[in-house]
Amino acid sequence: MGFILTLLVMLVGMAGAALPGIPGTPLIFLAALGHRLCFGDQSASRIVVFVLGILTVASLALDFLATTYGAKRLGATWRGITGALLGAVAGLFVLPPWGLVLLPLACAAAAEMVGGRPWKEAGRAGLGAALGVVAGTAGRIAFSLAMVALWISSILWHLMKGAPTAP
Repeated sequence: MGFILTLLVMLVGMAGAALPGIPGTPLIFLAALGHRLCFGDQSASRIVVFVLGILTVASLALDFLATTYGAKRLGATWRGITGALLGAVAGLFVLPPWGLVLLPLACAAAAEMVGGRPWKEAGRAGLGAALGVVAGTAGRIAFSLAMVALWISSILWHLMKGAPTAP
């Protein structure tokens, strides 16, 4: 029962990797940590849980850096980044999955124009902010898949190692 509950929480975390507002990789890590604390040696090893913690921090850093780099590389300001993030949240409800790409771009460009930038500069900045958000999302998804796969393989390895051998 603990395995299934942990796996369900991890699936919510995987959904959170693609959807803004749900802390995907931290949720996956906390599920694995909780499973380890509840089941001890019957769970994933301490090393695996430690690696999952490191992957969580790396995922959060990569997400931040990808979003910031993409935005800054093409000239976005804090307005464009904020607009892209708000557009990503709105994109969940409008034309998924295209809304998750188009709305961050449009909202970032609009936010830059509200800040007084000409439409060409705002469009370029909006593109950078949207690309940064998309790259960050792709990174979160990859990290989430790797984390869940590592946890499941650790549990399976533990089960196979502890299984009695045939005479």
